[in-house]
Amino acid sequence: MTRLFIVEGLPCSGKSTTAKYMAERLSAMGRRVLCVDEGTGEHPADYEQSAYVTGGQLASFPPGLREMIRSRSEPRLDGYVVPLSKLGGAALQRLIPYKIYDSLPWETEMPLMLDKWRSFTESAEEHMLYVFNAVLLQNPMCETMMRFNFSMEQSLEYIEKIAEIIAPMDPAVIYLKSDNIAESVRAVSEERPGWLESVIGYHVNGAYGESIGAKGFEGYIACLEERQRRELEILERLGINRLVLEGPRQEWNTRICSFIGVRPRSF
Repeated sequence: MTRLFIVEGLPCSGKSTTAKYMAERLSAMGRRVLCVDEGTGEHPADYEQSAYVTGGQLASFPPGLREMIRSRSEPRLDGYVVPLSKLGGAALQRLIPYKIYDSLPWETEMPLMLDKWRSFTESAEEHMLYVFNAVLLQNPMCETMMRFNFSMEQSLEYIEKIAEIIAPMDPAVIYLKSDNIAESVRAVSEERPGWLESVIGYHVNGAYGESIGAKGFEGYIACLEERQRRELEILERLGINRLVLEGPRQEWNTRICSFIGVRPRSF
């Protein structure tokens, strides 16, 4: 029985809305559900706004800061994961160069993320259904493809490791395919002041964006188009239970409910 549902798709595809709808319908059928949106800060299977320092790195910090970090962190592997929300001022600035996702080298980040997935899978409640978004494809692709410019095969190799870890939860993926990426991004950007400039900068200045000479809005969209192509191929090759949604959105909720085995909401 599926205990983990993951909603995937490009930015502005409706992942958060879809995940919340799924959680609401599952709850309405009497199931215990934990829905965790991306960007909430504390994710059971992901590190958001956190830093990681090894024991050796921490030893070089001033004694007072060392003790503060130890008291506010979680020991993982041979170091410490520190939620940056628990720090401020000079302590926060000192840890920014160790931020997970944005700063760590891949050889440090990958085992840390796989360890997080193992911890989640091992501690997940048996009778709880989990609904996540963006953690199986989007976040790994932003790192392996956009930040590091790894090949699709390298991205697949990493995502396969995640899929292997979560296999005991019989995971299922709902992928929201974007037919007109530029139009969707423009529409949502009007509701998020400053967001578009930030994501354009992230993508065109990343290793993949630079490799294709991406510039401005058009370059950002080109990055997303290739990311979606790769994600859909990776999803197919994973062999994981999946539903890819495209075409008229008014039909999506009915198809989602059929896929997860619940009744659609009555209006």
